[in-house]
Amino acid sequence: MQNDILKRIPKTLALLLVIAGSQAFAQQAPLRIETGLLTGTVTADGVRVYKGIPYAAPPVGELRWRAPQPPAKWDGARKADQFSAACVQVLARSRPPWTEEFMVQENASEDCLCLNVWTNAKRANAKLPVLIYIHGGAYQEGSGAVAVYDGAELAKKGLVVVTINYRLGVFGFLALPELSRESGHNASGNYGLLDQIAALQWAQKNIAAFGGDPARVTIAGQSAGAGSVHSLTASPLAKGLFHRAIAESGSGLTGIPMSPLGEAEKFGARFMQAAGANSLRELRAMPAEDLLKAARQPGMPPIPFRPNVDGWFLPVDVATAFRQRKQNDAPMLTGLTADEGSSSPTYGKLKAEDFQRQSRERYKEMAESFLQLYPSETAEQASLAQKMSARERGLASMYLWGVERAKNSQAKLFTYYFTRGVPWPQYPQFGAFHTGEVPYVFGNLRLLNRPWEDADRKLAETMLTYWANFAKTGDPNGKGLPRWPHFDAAQRQTMDLGEKIGARPLMEPSHLAFWEKYFASPLSKNAPMF
Repeated sequence: MQNDILKRIPKTLALLLVIAGSQAFAQQAPLRIETGLLTGTVTADGVRVYKGIPYAAPPVGELRWRAPQPPAKWDGARKADQFSAACVQVLARSRPPWTEEFMVQENASEDCLCLNVWTNAKRANAKLPVLIYIHGGAYQEGSGAVAVYDGAELAKKGLVVVTINYRLGVFGFLALPELSRESGHNASGNYGLLDQIAALQWAQKNIAAFGGDPARVTIAGQSAGAGSVHSLTASPLAKGLFHRAIAESGSGLTGIPMSPLGEAEKFGARFMQAAGANSLRELRAMPAEDLLKAARQPGMPPIPFRPNVDGWFLPVDVATAFRQRKQNDAPMLTGLTADEGSSSPTYGKLKAEDFQRQSRERYKEMAESFLQLYPSETAEQASLAQKMSARERGLASMYLWGVERAKNSQAKLFTYYFTRGVPWPQYPQFGAFHTGEVPYVFGNLRLLNRPWEDADRKLAETMLTYWANFAKTGDPNGKGLPRWPHFDAAQRQTMDLGEKIGARPLMEPSHLAFWEKYFASPLSKNAPMF
């Protein structure tokens, strides 16, 4: 009898939380979650917003470089009306094409493991689909408070939207032999990804109080957030925590490389020495600013700290997990922008002779075939060839990635190509830049000072609806929308999201044949990310 009562306690507690949450929605009273009461804010059009909710304990002191621990409970009603600090990073504030709306504007702190919720549910336990968005930033910067991630418009489409912070850079991805030994799993370095797991677990326990359905969770992210989505699909720790996946600018045969744990540990040991620490204890005692400074010393790689194949969060790399059919198989929506590399000062600007030299160095025995497909005899030709080859390389990489996925996945895949250059008279060279689709996805054009046109507003409304539909059903299609076909290797097409919205061929067959040969060759191991 006593055992039966104990088994019923968690279910009874969950029911009480839902009842309390329903009353809070009805009365605009504090909302109860596992750790206490929350009061949020309400937008002018009725969307409830809860900011800065702790989903894990502050990873400070002895918790620095440990798996996230449960958050503390609090007394009384906690005001959830302000974003928390971003996780520690170098605060650039603005870096065109990423203006303030795309970048962190709040302060940074190690006390940062918080999330934010937007909901338009009229009652708790309304069982609305949930979208959990993972920010980009090369695993080095970003936060869930960035303006373009405002979830109000998606919430009005019937989703409960969550944005999260997770540990970054040296704080999120430092691996060391000492850290692996103390972990209990002989693993270290993937703390930022473990934070994401903790946020997903938080949603399973608490999202019903906001009107969300823990059985309909979509994980989504852009750039490093997309890479995180792929890592979560390959991690046994994420099993059952999500049901659909969206990866923006993050699916292809190239990307931020992952090293084995041993290599990551060796790099971490070199970093510890360079930072002037003789032990893990000393490293944990160092001020955050000193660690950031050490991570930016001359000679450090562009992305010094990133996920690794640690044997625990990732028993194998993502591609191997799919080949072994050990992934968390879920419907996926993924794509890229037309001008992923336009932030580079040389994008489309190499002189003809420099582009030809680069091509011969990059494509070696395939260079003549490449230059026939992308001629560059004049300055105008060279500029076009640089852009077109980069675009088609990205499209081919995504397509061939999809071909491989289809061999070992039962879940549908939908791919897109975002071609709308953001209207920006001061910087026309950026075009459809990396991250440029995000304000359209979230329906947040109003937050950017740009000369938007009717084509932009139509595209934003269409993309907003596609993304919401996918989160609801695993399929972006719906009434009144141009049909989005699911991925079929034989069709060799993708969805064009631009001034024209609809399915389009990837590229001319001769061009795709070149890229298929290239990606099948050892040359592609050094392929540019964009």
